[in-house]
Amino acid sequence: MRRRILQSTLLVVALTALVLGGPLAITTWQLVDDFDRAELTSRLEQVATRLEGPGAAVDIAGLELAVPRGGRLILEQAGRAPLVIGSDVGDDAVTETLPLGSGGMATMQEPRAVLLGQQVQVTLVVLLLVVLSVATGTVVATLTARRLAEPLRDVADRAARLGAGDFRSAPARHGIPELDAVSEVLDTSAAALAELVQRERQLVGDVSHQLRSRLTALQLRLDELTTHPDPSARSEALAALDQAEKLAAVLDELLEAARAARAAGAEPLDLREGLEAVAQEWRAPLRAEGRILKMRVPDGLLARVTPARIREAVGALLDNAVRHGGGTVVVAARATEKSLVIEVTDAGDGVPEELIPHVFERGVSVGSSTGIGLALARALVEADGGRLELSRARPPTFTIFLPAARADDVVGPGRRASSPR
Repeated sequence: MRRRILQSTLLVVALTALVLGGPLAITTWQLVDDFDRAELTSRLEQVATRLEGPGAAVDIAGLELAVPRGGRLILEQAGRAPLVIGSDVGDDAVTETLPLGSGGMATMQEPRAVLLGQQVQVTLVVLLLVVLSVATGTVVATLTARRLAEPLRDVADRAARLGAGDFRSAPARHGIPELDAVSEVLDTSAAALAELVQRERQLVGDVSHQLRSRLTALQLRLDELTTHPDPSARSEALAALDQAEKLAAVLDELLEAARAARAAGAEPLDLREGLEAVAQEWRAPLRAEGRILKMRVPDGLLARVTPARIREAVGALLDNAVRHGGGTVVVAARATEKSLVIEVTDAGDGVPEELIPHVFERGVSVGSSTGIGLALARALVEADGGRLELSRARPPTFTIFLPAARADDVVGPGRRASSPR
């Protein structure tokens, strides 16, 4: 994009310089010739004023002042021999003549080389100005291409992250109304998709809970009917109990398929690499408030997650630390027997006691924020089969439990499989 914008602008600048520079150089060349001839004619008029009438004495010293350097004046008057003042100008000379009132003729000559030198100098100045204009246009084109291409690339990256499940808003604007409008739409879409993901997970959880509760109650009733004295009733109860157990198995399979579909983009991710990329985005906001961010993530921790989701989840925790926390923020990771653990801690006052049971509920916030961030972070972590908990209220410590990558996910040293198994 940047190259195309730059090439198009430079092509316009080059065509403009060619269309205007060529004729301007030719016109300048001709104007210098006209000005030089006009100067010779003006000198001849000065000579004519000094020749007051026939028979008057010729003021040689005065006429020499009217002759240009290296030029020659030839006076032809009736009854007098031709008078030549100046040096020989050669055969190729610039010549102008002026009739005299007494029937004579005054001729002023100048070497052609003098005129050519003036023409070359002035034309070179014009061409230099054209080149300077092209250089200025190139600089302007480069800056314009950069100013347009970088925002376009940022907006494209933002759209790509949104498609990959990264629903974080991008507060930065570029000062270009059209691109800023696109950014606003993307932020609105990101918020809407984040709410949709959270509602979907809540709906699945609620439906799962309700169905399991009803199935459990049904199985208990059918289990009681299996002890009925009537053999026919016992047989029907056993058959119904068997169908209920099959229905429960189908429900488990559907829920597992839904979880697998949500985690379709999961792949082995080096936590040090992934978390460092998130930390780079949040160091500047923390530094602006006089705070720092520390990373304590060892090498070799491979989690099976969707990269965009884990970035979004950790980014939401860091955003929470920026808004409501204080002091140094620490992002640490470690391995346990069953999973990988990420902890985000700050030195703030912590979570108020009354909010601890509801901190991950939508709309719950201690400040002016929307209260969506932590709820969305938990939904995204759980979509990859992980878990997000508030492990300590003061100082606040949020802990993410992630599934570790399996051995068959690694396809070679330093290489990881990109498709889920």
